[in-house]
Parts: sequence; C-alpha cells; structure tokens
Amino acid sequence: MERKDKVEGEGSYTGSKDYNERTKKFVDSGKVDDAARKAEPKSDQEKHAMQKAERVGRERAKGEDPALDDPQKVPHEGHHHKQPK
Repeated sequence: MERKDKVEGEGSYTGSKDYNERTKKFVDSGKVDDAARKAEPKSDQEKHAMQKAERVGRERAKGEDPALDDPQKVPHEGHHHKQPK
C-alpha cells in the first residue's frame, strides 16, 4: 500500500538527491576555494575554538564509513549499483 504523505522512512531519497545536486552545482561553480578562505578562523581564539570542536567531535565519532575506502560501494550519478537480494 502506497502512503499518501510520501514519508520515506529513515533517510530521505529525495532529500539526499536534492543535497547532492546542490552540492555538485556549488562545486562546479568554482566557488569552493573562496568559501574555504572565508571560513578560515579570523583570530587565534576562533582557531582554537574550531580545533577544540573538531577534537570533541572526533572523540565521539565511531570512525569513517568503511565503504568510503571501496569506490564500488559509493553510489554516484550515472552508475546503478546492484542491490542485495
């Protein structure tokens, strides 16, 4: 039975698709380097705060997704991966 409210469950395929499209558009725009420069800390205090936030985040992280080490497991445009049966 199809739901009328289009709830996709945990994880949103349409949201992911939209995010990926907007991210690709931004990368292709050539504005990444400028945005990175603008995101740099403006003071030593801000730099230390950013480093602390990263350290705290890494302490709580479970690690990188192992699929990132295997290009076969990372979905991308124009290539459909076989779905497990």
